[in-house]
Amino acid sequence: MTKIMMSAGEASGDMHAGAVAAEIKRLYPDAEIFGMGGQDMRKAGVRIIYDIENLGIIGVVEVIKHLPLFFKLRTFLKEAMIKEKPDVLVCVDYPGFNMKLAHVAKELGIPVVYYIAPTIWAWNKGRAKNIVRDVNTVASIFPFEAKAYEEAGAHVSFVGHPLADTVKPSMSYEEAMTYFRGNTDKKRILLMPGSRKNEVKGLLPVMLAAAEKLQQKTDCQFFIPRASTIPMEFLSSIIGASKLSIEITEGKQYDLMQICDACIASSGTATLETALMELPTVLVYRLAPVTWMLAKLLVHVKYAGLPNLLLDREVTPELLQDAVTAENIAAIVSPWITNPKRREENVKKIQAVRKALGGGGAVKRVAELIMKTAENR
Repeated sequence: MTKIMMSAGEASGDMHAGAVAAEIKRLYPDAEIFGMGGQDMRKAGVRIIYDIENLGIIGVVEVIKHLPLFFKLRTFLKEAMIKEKPDVLVCVDYPGFNMKLAHVAKELGIPVVYYIAPTIWAWNKGRAKNIVRDVNTVASIFPFEAKAYEEAGAHVSFVGHPLADTVKPSMSYEEAMTYFRGNTDKKRILLMPGSRKNEVKGLLPVMLAAAEKLQQKTDCQFFIPRASTIPMEFLSSIIGASKLSIEITEGKQYDLMQICDACIASSGTATLETALMELPTVLVYRLAPVTWMLAKLLVHVKYAGLPNLLLDREVTPELLQDAVTAENIAAIVSPWITNPKRREENVKKIQAVRKALGGGGAVKRVAELIMKTAENR
């Protein structure tokens, strides 16, 4: 019987690991899976030995405060490896911690598969040599990432992106219009200010100012999908007494994207999701001035948006830092909602994203790669 250990440290990693675990259980019902994770992994039949509820730590200061916890956790998981003797360790995202755990596994002679690997193509090239040293196979989700790892000397398997499987509506256009109370007489615009409070605080006011300008061009209905990490009161306090028609929504995000004409989104996975849903999107992002200066020095990429990085050309317009103004946002979105031909031109460009992601089947390919690694040890 194959024994698999998994390590995911935050909600998105838990989601991706859960999908892979469910697929392993479907293909190989006898496989035993245990490790560190959350609800999604537990639902997929993983025996959770450490629940990640305690771990959502982002900034440098918070990480330093929690260092004793990380050391203890690494020791705990090392002891689990020695006791349980897994055939393979699967690290999912969470690089600061998982890179060190991969090294522990390597020292114990346990092969490692890394899925959603550290972004060496953007910055921190030093991590690449540790991956080459400690990881048997990188299950790569982007073609440009696979190339960067290959050049660094790592063993890579391009599996495709899991979103290519999951980004699709769950209801028809008509059902979604009813569900979200979509108004057929208005242009429907999606505002996605992010899932962290500081992002929302920095970006939503300028998105609303742009929305005012778009409303002057044509009658609009605006939607804000609330991330579970953002309290409703927090959103309401920023929206305030706006006279705009704004619906705050919960869940069914891809169905919502299906009924919208355009989107204004914070940088991140959202822009990849809107591209896969063929929704014209302008990407906006602002960092604190010091962080921005550091990023310019350290980050070696031409674009901020995943669709543009993927295709190596700008298909999702980007406004960064001082360029994030209501005027600039409105100037990009306005043609999409007033001229069907201009909107169609952008849709045609972003259709290339799904093709570049390697179609569907990523989760199945990862599951098979993990089993193959375990059997070949």
